[in-house]
Amino acid sequence: MPDSSSHSPSRLDSMNLPPELPQVPHDWYRPEGTSEEAARRYFEVMDRRRSVRFFSDKPVSRETIEWIVRTGGTAPSGAHKQPWRFVCVNDPALKKEIRAAAEAEEREFYERRATEKWLADLAPLGTDSNKPFLEIAPWLIIVFQLAKTDDGGMVYYREESVGIATGMLISAIHHAGLVTLTHTPSPMKFLSQVLGRPDHERPFLLLPVGYPADDATVPQLARKTLEEIMVVNRGDAGEDGTR
Repeated sequence: MPDSSSHSPSRLDSMNLPPELPQVPHDWYRPEGTSEEAARRYFEVMDRRRSVRFFSDKPVSRETIEWIVRTGGTAPSGAHKQPWRFVCVNDPALKKEIRAAAEAEEREFYERRATEKWLADLAPLGTDSNKPFLEIAPWLIIVFQLAKTDDGGMVYYREESVGIATGMLISAIHHAGLVTLTHTPSPMKFLSQVLGRPDHERPFLLLPVGYPADDATVPQLARKTLEEIMVVNRGDAGEDGTR
């Protein structure tokens, strides 16, 4: 085995870099049963996840939201910069203000900004500029991405990192027995203004969080099949006929 301590000079040798972090034993999660069984159980839970627009005003504890946000915060990120902020709102007056500003942007979108093709794609889902769930849902989680760290440092792959964290946040919401909806009013700068966030925090996504209404419905739609979303290697059929 070659000696890792002997190497050719490189530009890294002339840099004043911080020391490497100490290594600790990895405490990896061991599910009950096989990995295949665990993966299937997780899928069966997540397959019941739907975007819900009809919420109950039944209270959700702050502790529940804190555990959900902690889960989002476990996401990987570029250089471990963790470029996210989860602003959680349960104040009725503030939710009303957010709804008014969001609906103003949504009316502009539906009446002027959206192309006919975009509106045609949205029509089967029954969406419009009215967003009552922004007041009815007991919590709103507004996800912000950080353009720099709080002390002015660099961040890397911030959109990818925040996207992963948001996906984990949505999974945690579902596992808590709650529902949500990915709401993306465009533009979203009003969220920074309403919530008084600093300039280096950029709104990424808004998630209303709560229990579904007793009479909640969702569109009858189908997800793409495994064959449509998964390719193995170069996509050639294997010996067992799978791809």
